[in-house]
Amino acid sequence: MMEGVAKQDWKSTIRDLIKERDKREHQPFLSLIQAHNKLFESVDSVRTKNLQLTLETERLKHENLELSLKTDSGGGGGVIGAERVRELEQKLFKLQEELTELHRKKGENSQRIIDLNNILQEKEREIQSKDGKLSDMESNIRAMVAANKSLEGTIMELEATNQMLKDEQQALQLAFTSLEEKFRKIHEENNELVTRWMEQKALMADKLNEENDVAFRMRQAKMQRELAEAAKEQVTIKPDRSHQSSGSISSNPPVPFCLSVSLPTKALCKLDAHEGEVNAIRWSYSGRLFATGGTDRKIKLWEYKSGRCETVGTLLGSNAGVMSLDVNTEETLILGASNDFASRVWSLQDHRLRHTLTGHSGKVLAAKFLGDSNKVVSGSHDRTLKIWDLVSRACIKTIFAGSSCNDLVTSDGFGSNIISGHFDKRIRFWDTRSESSANEISLQGRVTSLDLSPDRNYLLSCSRDDTLKIIDLRMNQVTGTFCTGGFHVGCDWSRAVFSPDGEYVTVGGGDGTVFIWDIKKNKVERQLKEHNHSVVACSWHPGGSMILSCDKQKKVILWSDF
Repeated sequence: MMEGVAKQDWKSTIRDLIKERDKREHQPFLSLIQAHNKLFESVDSVRTKNLQLTLETERLKHENLELSLKTDSGGGGGVIGAERVRELEQKLFKLQEELTELHRKKGENSQRIIDLNNILQEKEREIQSKDGKLSDMESNIRAMVAANKSLEGTIMELEATNQMLKDEQQALQLAFTSLEEKFRKIHEENNELVTRWMEQKALMADKLNEENDVAFRMRQAKMQRELAEAAKEQVTIKPDRSHQSSGSISSNPPVPFCLSVSLPTKALCKLDAHEGEVNAIRWSYSGRLFATGGTDRKIKLWEYKSGRCETVGTLLGSNAGVMSLDVNTEETLILGASNDFASRVWSLQDHRLRHTLTGHSGKVLAAKFLGDSNKVVSGSHDRTLKIWDLVSRACIKTIFAGSSCNDLVTSDGFGSNIISGHFDKRIRFWDTRSESSANEISLQGRVTSLDLSPDRNYLLSCSRDDTLKIIDLRMNQVTGTFCTGGFHVGCDWSRAVFSPDGEYVTVGGGDGTVFIWDIKKNKVERQLKEHNHSVVACSWHPGGSMILSCDKQKKVILWSDF
């Protein structure tokens, strides 16, 4: 029905346009065409009269010729003939004048006909132009009619789709309202559970802190008694031959106990440890050896003997630069994090590669043993933390941290608490028994390193705003900030560490200076200047007598005060 109405409409539209064109282009020239026709009729009548006058003239000329012949022959009617001749001459003169006038009118009529023909040709050209435009308009009308039909179909489809979307939106709105109510109730329950959980955590933390304080005081008292008793006895110490052999590691190495440290004053030993940047350095728990990792894809083991640092082994297997090192408490394994998206574990007994932990999709910037020697936690540039089981050689848990992890520490000996420092200027606290972050602290710069105090009550952070901060883990707040005019952090993996007695912090600067702060006095106690390039990492000897530092130009320096 709609198609028939549309067809009748465009036909009537074309008919009206044609009538309007006739009215606009035909009627104004109707009088001109009629005048043109009248002129043609006048020309025809004048042409007829001209022919008649020509015949009459010829007849009169013939009669005149006859009369002249008669006059020349002297006929009797001479007087009558002369008069007749004059009359004929007068008549002939008038006829000639009339003929001349007719010729003049004929010329004028011919000129008018030419002008009218020119005007008529112009009008015909205009009519042709109008006809062309009319044809174009008719084509446009047909195209517009087709487009109109298509748009009408599209509109009908859109209206149907719109109605369907309205129905779906109403259904979704009802579902959203229901889910929002459920979410509100669950959120209230969650807040209540979090509050109760935080209260329990606070009680557990207070209890644990009390136990740690009691154990620490008991250890100190016991150590004081043992030192006093040992000072009274004369003991002859025989060297252990098993320790003197190159690369040999004791299964139960003694761990030195540091009551107070001695601040180093000079560079005791300088060495070119690697073929490129040295990214990581770390003493073992006993302090008998230290390890370095660099961009040459190697981990080297060193011993300090008689004023010299000697290589006791080189660990191979990494496919990119080593960024972080860790040694287990038994000193049987060493862990290295690499830029080739993997972490690796080597044996310190035979220097062989034992485990390769792959699964990250970005650079692994930090890795630590978690609780015991059978678990490892790694933090990567892919914004995840992964926990690995070395027995099954598999990732047992992935934590989505939300930002690139630059360093991490494990805050207890059970492997349940992890603290990570991130590119987004946040320190996050994780409980491996839950799926989400237990807490987080925001700083003013990107976090480059984390370190725990010997009593595990304080956390040291280094950030790109050129400051070190100490965070009290019991109160979960910043209790100290260390900075100075000449200190600035050189890279995103600059490592700062506590001293073994927890009284000092040390870090390397971008200008090659090693800074040592006194925590209680909150001032720089010493600046060690021997490096010519940015210092990346530092490590304090467990006995508190020496400091290691490494820089971006393969230099490692051992600092001491003797």
